[in-house]
Amino acid sequence: MLINRALDDLIKAISETVIVNSPKLIELGGWVSSAFENGGKLLLCGNGGSAADSQHIAAEFINRFRLERNPLPAIALTTDTSVITAISNDYGFNYVFSKQIEALASPKDVVIGISTSGNSQNIIFAMDTARIKGAKTVAFTGKGGGKMPAHADLVITVSSSDTPRIQEVHIFIGHLLCDIVEQEMFGGKRHG
Repeated sequence: MLINRALDDLIKAISETVIVNSPKLIELGGWVSSAFENGGKLLLCGNGGSAADSQHIAAEFINRFRLERNPLPAIALTTDTSVITAISNDYGFNYVFSKQIEALASPKDVVIGISTSGNSQNIIFAMDTARIKGAKTVAFTGKGGGKMPAHADLVITVSSSDTPRIQEVHIFIGHLLCDIVEQEMFGGKRHG
């Protein structure tokens, strides 16, 4: 049955991904916590469903995840239609995130690029620009990682080649990241 197969595939993808990437998730949580504690920010970018994931993760940091705490500076580079369309029109869609990173990123920051295939050229350009700016770079990808591992300091690869399952695991990873950072920075102040 379709529903059971999808559920089985998702559970397998989450389990395998978390087992393989747990040390990387802890490391990433430390990077993001340090960025926030030292006046830096988290910048996120992706296309399509990954753009929505970028916005979702940024919202969890700015508002709150589980704990009542101060807002944390996270920006989804997928939301300003005037900036996105101006860059796309004048330079091309491949530069839609790299131009924003060039303007906004600093060595105190962490940049997360989300691409199910790992081959999105605008995400690769974003990673390269973030490295030039001195920011730490992180790729969320699907199985195999595509081209992104060569362009990121840390790569979290989902153990699936199926786009819907990859996207579902990416948001699960995003939620784990929020939990890790909140506990590291504000642990013990749990709400409810």
